[in-house]
Amino acid sequence: MYNSIGMKASTVVNGREATAATPSSDTSASGGTDLGEADLLRAYRCMLLSRKLDDKEIKLKDQSKTYFQISGAGHEAVLVAAGMVLKAGYDWFFPYYRDRALCLQLGMTPLDMLLASVGAKDDPSSGGRQMPSHWGARALNIVSGSSATGMKVLHAVGAAEAGVIYDRVRAIPDRDARHHDDEVVYVSLGDGTTSEGEFWEAINAACLKRLPVLFLVEDNGYAISVPVEAQTPGGDISRLVGSFPGLHVESVDGTDFIASYQALHAAAAYVRSRQGPAFVHARVTRPYSHSHSDDEKLYKTPAEREREAARDPIKRFEDFLRTNHIATDAGLAATLAEVDAEINDAVHTALQAPKPGRETAALWVYSPDVNPASDAFDTPARPEGKPDSMVAAINRTLKDEMARNPRIVVFGEDVADATRKEALGVVPGKGGVFKLTHGLQRLFGDDRVFNSPLAEAAIIGRAIGMAVRDLKPVVEIQFFDYIWPAMMQLRDEMSMLRYRSGNNFSCPMVVRVPIGGYVKGGPYHSQSGESIFAHCPGIRIAFPSNAADAAGLLRTAIRCDDPVMFLEHKHLYRQTYNKSEYPGNDFMIPFGKANLRRDGSDVVVITWGALVQRSLVAAHQAEKDGISAAVLDLRTIAPYDWETIAALVARTNRVIVAHEDQLTCGFGAEIAARIAGDLFEHLDAPIRRVGALDTPVAYCPDLEDVILPQPADILKAIQETARY
Repeated sequence: MYNSIGMKASTVVNGREATAATPSSDTSASGGTDLGEADLLRAYRCMLLSRKLDDKEIKLKDQSKTYFQISGAGHEAVLVAAGMVLKAGYDWFFPYYRDRALCLQLGMTPLDMLLASVGAKDDPSSGGRQMPSHWGARALNIVSGSSATGMKVLHAVGAAEAGVIYDRVRAIPDRDARHHDDEVVYVSLGDGTTSEGEFWEAINAACLKRLPVLFLVEDNGYAISVPVEAQTPGGDISRLVGSFPGLHVESVDGTDFIASYQALHAAAAYVRSRQGPAFVHARVTRPYSHSHSDDEKLYKTPAEREREAARDPIKRFEDFLRTNHIATDAGLAATLAEVDAEINDAVHTALQAPKPGRETAALWVYSPDVNPASDAFDTPARPEGKPDSMVAAINRTLKDEMARNPRIVVFGEDVADATRKEALGVVPGKGGVFKLTHGLQRLFGDDRVFNSPLAEAAIIGRAIGMAVRDLKPVVEIQFFDYIWPAMMQLRDEMSMLRYRSGNNFSCPMVVRVPIGGYVKGGPYHSQSGESIFAHCPGIRIAFPSNAADAAGLLRTAIRCDDPVMFLEHKHLYRQTYNKSEYPGNDFMIPFGKANLRRDGSDVVVITWGALVQRSLVAAHQAEKDGISAAVLDLRTIAPYDWETIAALVARTNRVIVAHEDQLTCGFGAEIAARIAGDLFEHLDAPIRRVGALDTPVAYCPDLEDVILPQPADILKAIQETARY
């Protein structure tokens, strides 16, 4: 078939190219769409506005009035078409940095964008915290994006899941105001991003659940300087994804506005009718370099650049409007003058806009409204029942909190009782490899408790998308040792969403992680590493050492408004020495409030996790030598209780920091450095650290004993420090 601009267009569904009976230009000026002439003129104006904004920003960057520029030039036609097909504030949008024209069509203004370019205080996308072209608008459901473009594809999947959960879980209050039965979740990316694992995990998850996601790949042929044939086998991503069941695939010339509108209209209709996800592969151009810092002449030949110029969507649409007698040269010139005037007015305002005050630099790292270290989270225990294990305490806390808050969803690898519902009547159920989520699926149903594919980045990324839409994900990473595929999601997305969006978006969620050794698990089931995540501003970290603390800290984590990593030491799950009665369904422990497990006057051991019990054993043995050792259980790493540490250091004058993590760069180094810097005058001996060897944890028990700190190591440190 031929569209109104005269280029061949095709529709590909599940990998098969198909023809459709669409009127050509000689039968309909709008190419058989539902667009009138006024719609076409508005589309042209938005495309032109986007291009001229790019041009203006480039000039401002050359004049050193802005600090960065990256353009959406060449992408305008398909993006304006997407904005006309989709609904601002109704559908959800996870755009990437080329999507200027989409965001303008949805309702963002040139001033909004220029305020971001100059890093203004009132930049609606980020308050001056994020680079320009990382769009965000709460009222329009445009979710703030990061520079790691592949990450948000999973967020979009999670946001789509959230809509499905709101539809099905009728116990959620105001659920009808939080979703629409036919909403679409849009996510866009470039051809280079399709090489990333997160992209494939997202496609997989969307197709598994037939989620209402519309994927738009804006293929301009290059990932900076790497051509598409070096990124994608065969150079055609739509052919690669065509075999995914239930995925509606469209392949279109993205520089042709009418063809783009037709393709996106069909894709959106497929998604709105809840048949499954859709995938639009739009071949566009990149007439400007990747960014202002790049020079495409270094790797594109003159002939290639000339071919791209011939496909410029602005020029092609102007020709279409003239040919079909929709616009005259005079009319087009008037539109250009109007656009230039609008942009110049916005530039004048933006250049005078105030910058964020220096005193605001640390705002929005954490929630400004809910402080988990406050007295509001200090509630009394009301013990009941017989003493039980940490596993039982965590399981019951999850059950109580899920009953209290229907927005809580639990998922991860193996966390359900049984994915196949027919099996539930004849099997006891899995409930996690350590049984901590056992029974939750039976109690709360498949929409709130379910298994995920074996894909850690997808677990965290989907949870972020759910949390953006005000669900409360409590997800599990099966072993700390396997958390690293999710590191980008944890460090670049979960920890920074609130900050980079200027508090317009956040993702309060809980990531439960079994951690630590003393289990003869070898190098892939015994590692620690909490210090790495303590280096990620925006993440709260809890690390309980006993059953009662696990219940209180987990409840605080769930009711907190920040992302929390809840570290559960595997060795402590079923130890008899850390059992306790269940402390009640409202018991909470504030973060940053350490527990003095044993008082002493000669030395203080600051510790957490499995080293608490070992430190208590060592302190008891030291008492036989006449040494009085205090043991302080930090309980949380971020924040940690500096006030109590300082008081104990001032009283005992001798300090040991003991942790299971490797000695080099373990979190104990941070505590020791701060004590040395702030409390040096109170010290009567060097600060000693006890930690694991700088080696992976081995499987053989003899090797594990040598590698991990033992009570004898702590006792030796106590004795040497006390006698210094």
